Amino acid sequence: MKRVYVSAVLVLAAAGCKKDKGKEPPPTKADDAAVTAAPTPEEATAFMAEIDKGLRAAWTRRDLADWERSTNITPETEAAAAKASEEAMAYLTRSIKEAQKFTPVLGQLDEATRRQFHLLRLAGQTTPDDPAKASELSKVITEMDSTYGKGEVCDAQKQCKDLGKLSDILAESRKPEELLAAWQGWHDTVGRAVRPYYERFVPLANEGVRAAGWKDVSELWLSRYDMPGDAMVAEADRLWTQVEPLYKDLHCYVRRRMSARYGADVVPPTGPMPAHMLGNMWAQAWGNVYPLVEPFPGQPSPDVSKAMVAQTYDATRMTKLAESFFTSLGLEPLPATFWERSMLVQPEGKKVVCHASAWDPTWSGDVRIKMCTKVNQEDLITLHHELGHDYYFLYYHQLPMLFQDGANDGFHEAIGDAVALSVTPAYLNKVGLLKKVADNEKAVVDQQMYTALEKIAFLPWGLLVDKWRWEAFSGKITPAQWNDRWWELRRQYQGIVSPVPRAATDFDPGAKYHVPANTPYLRYFLAAILQFQMHRALCQTAGWKGPLHACSIHGSQEAGAKLAALLAMGSSKPWADALEALTGQREMDATAILDYFAPLHAYLKEQNAGQTCGW
Repeated sequence: MKRVYVSAVLVLAAAGCKKDKGKEPPPTKADDAAVTAAPTPEEATAFMAEIDKGLRAAWTRRDLADWERSTNITPETEAAAAKASEEAMAYLTRSIKEAQKFTPVLGQLDEATRRQFHLLRLAGQTTPDDPAKASELSKVITEMDSTYGKGEVCDAQKQCKDLGKLSDILAESRKPEELLAAWQGWHDTVGRAVRPYYERFVPLANEGVRAAGWKDVSELWLSRYDMPGDAMVAEADRLWTQVEPLYKDLHCYVRRRMSARYGADVVPPTGPMPAHMLGNMWAQAWGNVYPLVEPFPGQPSPDVSKAMVAQTYDATRMTKLAESFFTSLGLEPLPATFWERSMLVQPEGKKVVCHASAWDPTWSGDVRIKMCTKVNQEDLITLHHELGHDYYFLYYHQLPMLFQDGANDGFHEAIGDAVALSVTPAYLNKVGLLKKVADNEKAVVDQQMYTALEKIAFLPWGLLVDKWRWEAFSGKITPAQWNDRWWELRRQYQGIVSPVPRAATDFDPGAKYHVPANTPYLRYFLAAILQFQMHRALCQTAGWKGPLHACSIHGSQEAGAKLAALLAMGSSKPWADALEALTGQREMDATAILDYFAPLHAYLKEQNAGQTCGW
């Protein structure tokens, strides 16, 4: 929107008015500035209403095009997605620039409108002023994501494996040479392919966000938490110090058991562990090596994957089971369009981005999931996680566009995981997937070990990915230092090292989806903290009196009502307000993790007594 201001001098001249004597002096810039009226609060409010309409149109076009690309990668869908992304970024950039003129009247606006102005500046990647660079940025973003999605590792006979097949090898094989081939193949092929795009992306992205007044992308990302960026870094570090001792005890125990299984030449009994031996491409979750480190073999397995296969579960039935948990809390069923529009399995004959994600591409409750579901417990838990996103979308989609987000991005990731913590053995027994619930001390430790290998093993990974990117975006490290610094952070936080030497020209960060997809990652670390804090609060609301790890809120309408109230807030309030509404606390707190895993931590300390832990 533009206002037309007319100089008072020109108005007087047009009316035929003259000074008594002498010639009228020509108007000056100072004269114009003196008489130009400041924007009014009413104009600021009207401007934001127009921005709400414009963002809905631009982001809907972008997200629908990206849905088509993600579920059918072709040159045509890539081009369409890049064009829609470019247009959306251009609109956001213009909107942020135009909004700056209302700064003088922000203090006179109502709280909701004032917060929308604040969130607009934080709303996403903006474009460089140079149209050619703006176009290049959108293409680079699309091509990075598609390069990852199309990634395959092919042998000399041109037999190719995508990430799903390689992940199966890492999860199931017990042959170190097969594990190494799968790990190295993906990192060499995909990481190296992403690198040239990322080298161009970083300066373009930084130039783009400077249009909104940020020094670089890292400053923008860290400013999204209702506190200064350096305070958010300190907050993340504080949370890590709360959970680091539990992680190090888990690492010590797993390393010793894996070394005993494979030998010291494959997994050394001291120091860091090699990245390819933990059942996951990024060693971010270790659940697949549970059979190798199980504390008390012979106890009932907490994994119901075999039962799901035996009972002929498929992706739809798994999704309906996850939905039934949310509806048991009193939340609404998923709309019929969810089942019509979701991609629940990998389609034949198409290249797709299999990384699981939840969508509302029209920002109107048009929720859906994109996922190459496999019939196993891991994907059942993932479905609970993704439906957590979709239920967030459903409960806030009537809010203004800039409020259609989590209280912070960690909230969005935490909701489904907090619900999934209630997928306890007792619950799995209730739905017929677990024949017997064992609650003796040994069974509890086994169950907690299984959970910890996913959730506690993840914590340092969840923190280090963005610690690396903050340095890359800020220029603290140069492209020549990128890969070395990646492995320094992995050793420092995870106690993980590469199984083979890596060159400075490699790009192992690019072997993880969220880097080429340019998705901030601190959210996952915060979610790993928040989910337990939320779970503890919801269990208290449900009236649970037993140990936290045994609580399931399934069927609690009281817990569901409290959860729904949080979901409906979106990002309309600062996250501390939203957290307080659910938990009574205004600070993120990792003590709930320690409460939850108290039985396991006691066992680990006992097992590690006299051992050399750390790395």
